[in-house]
Amino acid sequence: MTEQEAIELARATFITEENTHGCAETALIVLQQAYGLPGAADSSSAMALNGGVAWSGGPCGAITGAAMAVGRLSAQRIDDHKEAKRAARAIIARLMSEFRARYGHTDCSDLIGLDISTPEGHAAFIEGQVWHTVCIDQIEFVLRRLVALRDDEVWQSHL
Repeated sequence: MTEQEAIELARATFITEENTHGCAETALIVLQQAYGLPGAADSSSAMALNGGVAWSGGPCGAITGAAMAVGRLSAQRIDDHKEAKRAARAIIARLMSEFRARYGHTDCSDLIGLDISTPEGHAAFIEGQVWHTVCIDQIEFVLRRLVALRDDEVWQSHL
C-alpha cells in the first residue's frame, strides 16, 4: 500500500455520514492493512480510544490507534517480547515528538479545542465538521510517517 492509497483509505473509512470509525479505529485499520497484518479490518480493540480515550480529550486517537498497529508490527517482526516493546515505544515516541512539533499538542481536547465528553461539545464537533478538517489532517500526518514501516529498511531506520 502506498502512502497515497493509505490516505485514500483513511478518508473513505473516516469521513462518512454514519461516523462509523473514529480516529483511533481509522489509524489502526489503515496501518494494519499497510503492514499486511492478519485481521487488518478489525478495529474493535480501538473503539474506546477515539476522542482521546472514551471522548475524555486525552491522547489523540490517531496516535493511539497507530501505537496499536505498530505494536502488532513489532511483535510480528521481533521475537523477543521485551525488544518488540522497546522498538514500538521508540517508534511511537518519535511520532509523538514530530506530532507535537507540528500541532503543538498530542491531546485531543487541545487539538480540536472542544470538550467532546459533553453532549454540547460532541454536537459542535460533529456539526462543525472538525473531524473533516482537523482530525483527518492529523490522521494523514500519522500515516505519512508510519505507512513506510512496512518496508524492512525503513523499519530498521526508525529503531
